Amino acid sequence: MRKPVSRRAKGVSRANAWTTIAFALLFTAGCGAPGEPTPPSPPVPVAVTDLSAHQQGDGVEVIFTLPAKTIAGDRTPATPAVEILRGLAKADGSPDAKSFRIVYTIPGALVGNYVVERQVQFLDPVAPAELNSHAGEVWFYEVRTRLSQKRASADSNRVAVRVFPAPVGVTTLRARVTEKAIQLSWTAPPTPPGSAATIQISSYRLYRGELEPASVEVASKDLAQAKWKSPLRLLADTEETKYDDALFDFGKTYAYIVRSVVMAEGRPLESSDSNVAIVAPRDTFPPAPPQDVVANVEPGPAPASPVVDLSWSINVETDLAGYRIYRSEEAGGKGVLLTPDLLLAPAYRDTSVAPGQHYWYSVTAVDRAGNESAASSAVGVDVTKP
Repeated sequence: MRKPVSRRAKGVSRANAWTTIAFALLFTAGCGAPGEPTPPSPPVPVAVTDLSAHQQGDGVEVIFTLPAKTIAGDRTPATPAVEILRGLAKADGSPDAKSFRIVYTIPGALVGNYVVERQVQFLDPVAPAELNSHAGEVWFYEVRTRLSQKRASADSNRVAVRVFPAPVGVTTLRARVTEKAIQLSWTAPPTPPGSAATIQISSYRLYRGELEPASVEVASKDLAQAKWKSPLRLLADTEETKYDDALFDFGKTYAYIVRSVVMAEGRPLESSDSNVAIVAPRDTFPPAPPQDVVANVEPGPAPASPVVDLSWSINVETDLAGYRIYRSEEAGGKGVLLTPDLLLAPAYRDTSVAPGQHYWYSVTAVDRAGNESAASSAVGVDVTKP
């Protein structure tokens, strides 16, 4: 005969059953739907908001700041690739959204080559024939970035650029270093036959930047790959085909370019860059010889020990380091150096003279680069016997 089951035992059995069901439901909820786990979404950069553009020679230069964060608010894990899009205008002048096409893609690994002062600066090259056929038209640009192939950022702000045939560029920029200036010169480019007045050159703009010395070889082949201490900036706007840059420093490495300028609808339009002229000026220019050297024999601190006092006019060079004194016992000879250390003042007392001798003195000036001037005119003195 089956034993009766107590109410307490039945309650325990029901509690155990409900506990098992609850654990099963929690396990099912934690695992989600059947199948493979859903992969995380790729990071998406925020949209560029400061895009600007202008025509630069046979092309349009776009400038913008790379996004530093994703739409989730995180920092971008890598440098994003950049897509540059160009579009045309409708008959009413508004942008034609259907006309926008990617004209250039910069891989993330190469974007750094186009960063200048924390902004991407990229020139969209345009064939001269295309500029001629679209003269006076408005083009629109926008950019977007992406960290994966699956999803790009939203489009940037949209900017408009009116394009014109570019002026002919300079190809003969030359540079020569002198003591006072870096002399730059170039030949005016020929005017194409049948050119309209709008592409007659009105002036030239000269730009200068300071290069990292190790970047000279790369910059001489492709200026876009240069490493800058200070990027190209406008140095002068001139109607002549020459310019003297007197605001330079010896020991630095400079890169120069020049651009032709024409007026297009009342606005200046620059040509493409000229050839680059790279100059690393070194100070090999000595100071002028000291002038007005005077020598006088004076009594010394003790009897029979005369001295010779020398003085001369101070040199005016801004990089003057000091002076050297030479003494000779023969006319026309430079003699021996009396001052192994440079003299800072234009005066010297020679206490090593001997009575009854005739001496010739000359003075030289030395600059901070170590360049020594020619000797001054020699002055002679007789040191009389007591």
